[in-house]
Amino acid sequence: MPRIVSIDYGQKRSGIAVTDPLKIFATALATVDTASLITFLKDYHQKEGIEVFVVGMPATLSNRESSNTQSVKDFISTLQNTFQDIPVEEIDERFTTSMAFDTMLAGGVKKKARRNKALLDRISATIILQTYLELKNKKCK
Repeated sequence: MPRIVSIDYGQKRSGIAVTDPLKIFATALATVDTASLITFLKDYHQKEGIEVFVVGMPATLSNRESSNTQSVKDFISTLQNTFQDIPVEEIDERFTTSMAFDTMLAGGVKKKARRNKALLDRISATIILQTYLELKNKKCK
């Protein structure tokens, strides 16, 4: 069964999370060098199938475009051109990094491991996807 894939896009690295086959839970998948992100997604799509991409859209606290917004928009355009049959959804990612850090603290992740930006990216992608799933469930009720 195809899965929903979320991406916490970054200039250097991107965190990726996926749903389970029933699309109930979000799970961290990987952190990938952004330069090889499209190749990674193509390989994953061949193995598992992708139903929807969910991409975190950065914004400032006042809901204006951030310094990273244009690079995310450019990535979404590339994603849509590469995977023309797969829809791309955007979701507000304003607080995901701080939520991911809080999650690491609550989970007892040691101080040295909390410095691992790749782990932070994966957790952020998971939060983005879980938020998307919750919003989708609310619409269905």
